Amino acid sequence: MRLSATTAGFTVSAVMAAGMGLVLLGAAGHEAPSAGAAAQAAAMPVPVELVVRRTVPVYLDYIGTTEAIRTVTLQAQVTGYLAKRGAPDGTDVKQGELLYQIDPQDYQAALSQVKAQALHDAAAHDYARASQHRNSVLSNKGWVAKDTLDQTTSNFHQSEATLAADAAAIETAELKLGYTEIRAPFAGRLGKSLVHEGTLINAAGTQFNTLVELDPIYATFNPSETELAAIMRSRSKGPLPVDVQASDDAQQRFSGALSFLDNVVDRSTGTIIARATISNPDHTLLPGQFVHVRVHIADQPDALLVPQVALGSGPSSAGSFTSSARAARSSNALSRPVPPTAV
Repeated sequence: MRLSATTAGFTVSAVMAAGMGLVLLGAAGHEAPSAGAAAQAAAMPVPVELVVRRTVPVYLDYIGTTEAIRTVTLQAQVTGYLAKRGAPDGTDVKQGELLYQIDPQDYQAALSQVKAQALHDAAAHDYARASQHRNSVLSNKGWVAKDTLDQTTSNFHQSEATLAADAAAIETAELKLGYTEIRAPFAGRLGKSLVHEGTLINAAGTQFNTLVELDPIYATFNPSETELAAIMRSRSKGPLPVDVQASDDAQQRFSGALSFLDNVVDRSTGTIIARATISNPDHTLLPGQFVHVRVHIADQPDALLVPQVALGSGPSSAGSFTSSARAARSSNALSRPVPPTAV
């Protein structure tokens, strides 16, 4: 992890900011160098950059990995020969798109059979209803025995139950016919196919392929427990922006927000699992990649900034360096070390 606050090619730090103030004040209090010393010193032009005051973002940087939000293994629910594939390996597919087709002829025939049986039973139901109504009228007049009426009434109710069973059989046959088509449950990218045309598919769980969702995608990283309070404090104020960079190419940046913090800290590492949901419309990020994760936790107002080219280091000091010009008395520039202990 690295805590940084950078913007537009400028670097800001408390050490540098305070050091600059000390240098400027100290420069005003020194006597002008003697003519002999000035003659001995070789004149060297030094570019001057102004210190600016700005609000800069504060980030926490991590190394993380990407994960697919949804991954499914496509499997068969019916038996039959694979008739065709709807999409080649590695294709980006839309939700509902046909991926595999099992030969549907057997299941279409089964559906036609149960529909025909339903028509047969419907005709029997019509007869049973008419017979029951007729015997009911005759029984009321005393021309038909009560037992005969009871028998026709029973036949009528049995025919109703038969029609209900036929409706269920039709629904089952339609479901099995629908299972011959394996469609994408969500938009994503296919992997390598495990079956090909002509393969006998077993309903016991033959695997076809793997489909992964790529947009959006997760970026998982591990903040330290010492940073947890700052992250949770910033998250309580609203969504916590997260930027992800997949390579050293600064142009390939992806944006998202922190969407998950685990409920326990790993005692062996002192870290917690965090996850950001990242927009990935071009499917550039793939699951399993290592990425640079930057979490924007705050903004630092009124920070003093100088360009990075104005900072340097030398053998006589381990601190930062800055150059200040004597504005009123000369155009010479003096290089003054600013050690960290001067703050």
